[in-house]
Amino acid sequence: MKGLVLKKLQGMDQFTLYRLVRGPAPGIPIYATRVCAGFPSPADDYLEQKLDLNQLLIKHPSATFFVRVEGHSMEGAGIFSGDILIVDRALTPKQNDIIVCVLNGEFSVKRFRKQGGQIFLHAEHPDYPPLPVTAEMDFQVWGVVPYVIHKT
Repeated sequence: MKGLVLKKLQGMDQFTLYRLVRGPAPGIPIYATRVCAGFPSPADDYLEQKLDLNQLLIKHPSATFFVRVEGHSMEGAGIFSGDILIVDRALTPKQNDIIVCVLNGEFSVKRFRKQGGQIFLHAEHPDYPPLPVTAEMDFQVWGVVPYVIHKT
């Protein structure tokens, strides 16, 4: 069975872009038993099915790309330098969504907020004030970030 796999595109100043291509997508086993975050309980070793991360994380394959983050302006949202963002271009940004955008020729990841018809880009770090998007700026939303791949 063919699935979707990542293919690295060109690196950019702040991001490394990836796209989805058809290729082998081996399922990863998922156990029906949940992991207890408190005291452990006796659990079955019952294998429920194979988990395809493409099916779980990617709703619009032809409109989805991946990008690697560089910088610390979104650490308050749990997005750290080196993390990979799953970006869905088919989604329309809503209040408080995290988006990837191009602002005056520079890629950025910020929280999308709209107040009284004006768009603001909010960092999740106290060193960066909210940035109002004005008509004079070259601004384009590239997509909404539904998931972050973060190494613990």
